[in-house]
Amino acid sequence: MNPIAHIESGFKEKFGVPRQSNLAGSSLSRIVFEKEYRNPEALRGLDGFDYIWIIWEFSENGPRWQPTVRPPRLGGNRRMGVFATRSTFRPNALGLSSVRLERIYTDPVLGPVVEVSGADLVDGTPIFDIKPYITYADSHPDAASGWVDEVAERRLDVVWAAEARGLLPDALAAEIGEILSLDPRPSYIEDPERVYGFSYRGHNIKFRVSEGTLTIVSIGID
Repeated sequence: MNPIAHIESGFKEKFGVPRQSNLAGSSLSRIVFEKEYRNPEALRGLDGFDYIWIIWEFSENGPRWQPTVRPPRLGGNRRMGVFATRSTFRPNALGLSSVRLERIYTDPVLGPVVEVSGADLVDGTPIFDIKPYITYADSHPDAASGWVDEVAERRLDVVWAAEARGLLPDALAAEIGEILSLDPRPSYIEDPERVYGFSYRGHNIKFRVSEGTLTIVSIGID
């Protein structure tokens, strides 16, 4: 298979990328096609859909895979079969994401570009295919989700230290707050004094977490 496109997102590294698509709906990305696929006819009719599927490569991974993995959602201390998870370490390093289609436009240099929100892909990730999300076939709201149903989705409260407050435009600050509320830390680490670094859209954000509250302590330029 050959990539047809790549993603341009604010995530320059794996740390901080939402663990599933659509959890950070305010985060915008765009799909840029490789030269041989920059044909607007290939996108005819796609603008009528609210969501699309993206099939992509876990390009930041090494070649290894494991038959069992420790899902972060389970605290990193219980193992599940790799095919019962969405772990990145798979026999074939393929990812699948459902993202919201925001718009399709034509760039004078890049040709047709697809802008999406809620993508969980590192900047530059190769994309192999795009398919429309079809509600009657793809939506199963009453379906069981296995072990995932055992664990409630939780978000951290995000606050800004005085020295970090007001340094970013409101929209970008809201994006960062939504992403960090998902708690990007490894699930097995709980150290209220540890300071983490998170890169997003050219900014390096330092934060710490204590008792369910994430405090953004500083903001720098990458």
